[in-house]
Amino acid sequence: MDSPIERKLTTILSADAVGYSRLMGEDEAATLGTLKTYRAACAALIESHRGRIVGTAGDSMLAEFASVVRAVECAVGMQREIAERNAGLPEARQMWFRIGVNLGDVLVEQDDLYGDGVNIAARLQALADPGGILISGPVFDQVRDKLSLGFDFLGDQSVKNIAGQVPVYRVQLGGAAPAIKISSRDDAPARRTDPPDKRDSRWHRFYLSAIRMAAILAVLFAINLFTWDGDFWFKWPVLGAIIYLIIRASWLLRPRTAK
Repeated sequence: MDSPIERKLTTILSADAVGYSRLMGEDEAATLGTLKTYRAACAALIESHRGRIVGTAGDSMLAEFASVVRAVECAVGMQREIAERNAGLPEARQMWFRIGVNLGDVLVEQDDLYGDGVNIAARLQALADPGGILISGPVFDQVRDKLSLGFDFLGDQSVKNIAGQVPVYRVQLGGAAPAIKISSRDDAPARRTDPPDKRDSRWHRFYLSAIRMAAILAVLFAINLFTWDGDFWFKWPVLGAIIYLIIRASWLLRPRTAK
């Protein structure tokens, strides 16, 4: 008889090695040895943060945590541990990992997890920089005031096979991330902006100011029209209003960093 499928809310950590196929092509034995060593170190960190390894297919690793805070702490610990170990290897033999963390509802079948909660974590991992960590909006909401870490808001991202966009944040790791380029995506880092609620609030105020200014200009136009003496002075307040709105809009469009 098949086991019943249950659902639960959990935190998913997805990790994957960068350039694993290239490393295997250069030296299979050394690469496999490095992968096993790093995987054992990560497994120890996952256990110490009260997580559970769900799967380790190929060069990837999937884990779950009951605590969102512990999951992010574990991800940071993993990247820092890997960075320290890579420091002792030649650059060509260094193995870096990308990590994605998501909080979501998942399907549970025996020891396996399925669903969008898992898929989003995997997609975030694929978007992360080598040695970096990306977290979803729900994860950020839980850890923003509980961890002494900085976060860069990368915007609402479209991820494969997921309906709707996902708010994505990058965890600031200082010097833990490698100074290497793996793909063209790494050459164009995502633009840093404020969280949507703050950004929308500022634009809302901008629109209200524009509407009030339009009402004032309409009154001035009527005054100029009904007191016409050959001087179209209305053009000057219009010009001033346009310059003001352009300057203010440019200010709102400046990239900012969310902490």
